[in-house]
Amino acid sequence: MLKAIQILGCSSGFVSHHWKPHNNNFGFSFVRRLPTTSSLLRVSSTRRNPCFSAHSESNPRDPSSTSSSSSSSSVSVKSAGNVLKVNFCQWCGGPTKHDVPEGEEKIRAICTVCGKITYQNPKMVVGCLIEHDNKVLLCKRKIQPSYGLWTLPAGYMEIGESAAEGAIRETWEEACAEVEMLSPFAQLDIPLIGQTYIIFLAKLKKPQFAPGPESSECRLFALDDIPFNSLAFSSMLVTLNLYVQDVRAGRLNFHYGTINKRPGTSPSDIHAFTLDYHLQS
Repeated sequence: MLKAIQILGCSSGFVSHHWKPHNNNFGFSFVRRLPTTSSLLRVSSTRRNPCFSAHSESNPRDPSSTSSSSSSSSVSVKSAGNVLKVNFCQWCGGPTKHDVPEGEEKIRAICTVCGKITYQNPKMVVGCLIEHDNKVLLCKRKIQPSYGLWTLPAGYMEIGESAAEGAIRETWEEACAEVEMLSPFAQLDIPLIGQTYIIFLAKLKKPQFAPGPESSECRLFALDDIPFNSLAFSSMLVTLNLYVQDVRAGRLNFHYGTINKRPGTSPSDIHAFTLDYHLQS
């Protein structure tokens, strides 16, 4: 979504934010601080506010996380994802060897019979943040992982559909709700597990919803009642925190960020992460 955005040095008066512990219902607040040229990026955009501000945020509930600001005019992303070991060729079924192909830099699965290379790519997860009467719609999961925890309606994008179409489909499957798309709200990359989330703001076409096969309950939550301690995934924690902050600030932004999960922690530990390279419109 942001591939075509040009990152430039920033000279405008943005403020950057960092998460810190706060005694409220959702566990985070933003601290405003004066900008420095080295800690902010300016990005071209056609929206009313023609810039993105960039910063790094740490999760205050993860004691090993630290805050750091970007000090470069370009973002360097280091690959640290989990790569599955592919033992057989997906084309001919022959055994593979794991080596660095000529002209490349990463180890790949190379077929010893036909010579073709198997490339592993991230999965795209799409979903909706549905606004209705100053509340948001959440679903309680009836499947693993994160059984019994709350999430926005979201799931893997299918071949042959757009991100928006996939988000609408997932919302119908998980919440039996028909929605109208309003705008993209967040793109969140999780390199460690090879996932990218695209979350759209949406509204109900009709005030009707019900649990789908993968949900045990669907409910509208006021902002102060969002169950931040019972969310299913780090991506949901980040998305809902950003949304609450935007609503209380009186302006909804578009957000991009990288959720860096702390290696060795359980997937169910939704607080073991930092949010890095956070760009917001």
